[in-house]
Amino acid sequence: MILSGFTTLMSLVYIGLLVLAVFCFVDAVLRREDAFRAADKNTKNFWLILLGVGVAVHLVGVPGLGFLLTIVVVIANIVYLVDVRPALIQVTGGRGGRGGRYRGSSSDGPYGPYNGGR
Repeated sequence: MILSGFTTLMSLVYIGLLVLAVFCFVDAVLRREDAFRAADKNTKNFWLILLGVGVAVHLVGVPGLGFLLTIVVVIANIVYLVDVRPALIQVTGGRGGRGGRYRGSSSDGPYGPYNGGR
């Protein structure tokens, strides 16, 4: 009974970490390459390789080194979420990459900017 509950808990933790790794990887794929340089956060290729290997480690698993690699992957995902992603959002103004939705200014109406009847 207790072992079954522990197995269920570990399965949920594993799924949560896999979702986190996939989210970080997909988010990095959607960001512009020049934003990484502008934010002074390594290169896009570096983060794609690091986060992609992290997804592969979660999906495939490595016997013997699995736990250690999982810890390294979780740390990389946390660094991306806490440090790199906010810097990229700040540099790009909240837009991810290709074709981000135009937000306009607060005075924009349905037919363009409102100029006060001038």
